[in-house]
Amino acid sequence: MIRFQLSSPGYRPEAVTLVTTLLDPRRYPAEEIARLYTRRWKIELWFRDIKTSMGMEVLRCKSPRMLQKELEMFLIAYNFIRCLQVQAGAIQDVALDRLSFKGTVDAVRQFSLAIAQARSKKKQNQLLIELLEVIARDQVPDRPDRLEPRALKRRPKPYQLLNRPRHIMKEIAHRSKYRKTS
Repeated sequence: MIRFQLSSPGYRPEAVTLVTTLLDPRRYPAEEIARLYTRRWKIELWFRDIKTSMGMEVLRCKSPRMLQKELEMFLIAYNFIRCLQVQAGAIQDVALDRLSFKGTVDAVRQFSLAIAQARSKKKQNQLLIELLEVIARDQVPDRPDRLEPRALKRRPKPYQLLNRPRHIMKEIAHRSKYRKTS
């Protein structure tokens, strides 16, 4: 068991207790495990990048096989975006945490058609270098200890969910009078 305090400016310190099977204190120092635990928030932000910035909030495929392919394609695209960010950061000497994921996705969407239609390798390379410069310029401010509250942004629609076949839903008498309640 590892116990430590998480503290954020303006908030009370939070006591955290981690239970782990990593028992060797030399190989797995408690301070290192606590540091890794505090980094978990970045992982949550990366999942948010995949879901919202890349439009993966709702998976559209129906069969398990196609869902797996859809997930694999999103992860390939995500890794491609992150690789571009790493390249841009290395070339322009910018920290990876400072580069905007959403900005990179938008830049790739803007440049992709031009790169695909370029008539020569030289033109493609020139566009790719320009893309990396655009990615490196789109930086987010350094915001240490920033809180990212979870909240719904979309307003709820006053319609019921289509969770049965349409021919059955058409026969429900209260269908047109449905109002979503919270």
